[in-house]
Amino acid sequence: MIQEPDPIEPENKPETPSEQKTTRRGGIGALAAAAVVLATKFALVLKLLLPSWTFLLSLVFYVAFFGWRLGIVILLVLAAHELGHYFAYRAYGLAARLPVFVPFLGAYTQGALAPDLEQDAYIALAGPLTGLALAAACYGVGIATGDRFWLACADISAFLNLFNMIPVLPFDGGRVIGAVWPPLWFVGVLVFIAAAAWLHVPIVLVALIALLGVPAMLASFRGTPDPRAAAMTNAARARVGFWYVATSLALIVLIGQAHAALPANNAI
Repeated sequence: MIQEPDPIEPENKPETPSEQKTTRRGGIGALAAAAVVLATKFALVLKLLLPSWTFLLSLVFYVAFFGWRLGIVILLVLAAHELGHYFAYRAYGLAARLPVFVPFLGAYTQGALAPDLEQDAYIALAGPLTGLALAAACYGVGIATGDRFWLACADISAFLNLFNMIPVLPFDGGRVIGAVWPPLWFVGVLVFIAAAAWLHVPIVLVALIALLGVPAMLASFRGTPDPRAAAMTNAARARVGFWYVATSLALIVLIGQAHAALPANNAI
């Protein structure tokens, strides 16, 4: 074992005016660099969304149907959710396309197939987690300011993302549960039917969602499951299951808190 020599204590000499000026310049430079990074990220988000004709088309539909305030809130919640998926793909080094928005059906983000099913589950969870973070931020602003608009935004964001956690395809929850144990999709079907009936979802939308999810689930049970499932260990399934439950519970708690904080008339 080689012992390092004791460090030499520097002398406590007062800084000269030139040294103080250099220090100040360094601090200002660091602040300027941080500001540039933040501005670049904000510009990137605007660059991702504004040129998208599907984003603008959805904006027109939502504003016309729900009013400008609620319409913008719904679209921004969907955008935050999809950007969570987009940046998760990029974080894993996978190619991804910009989000596509479909009026009254939501949005979707296409990306390269993750080689690991656990990674695929986390990419699916990135959307609801981003929505949860947005809902929590809106809730914090609403509590701090007493403005019911922000509390309603938190309620909407948490609710839409919780609905997306239903464990059935094509929802994100279905992708996550597919990595844990595909037979749970049957539970998800019952949950989806109950939620659709409670929310009075039009039968056309229910049928469309079923057409998107049923083929993949049938293929899994006919002996053609996802080949990546063979590499999933019990520990990986437990990790994915934990994050699924934790995210769902956090969204449920946030919805309850937002409802409790909202006044009787919670129109925005």
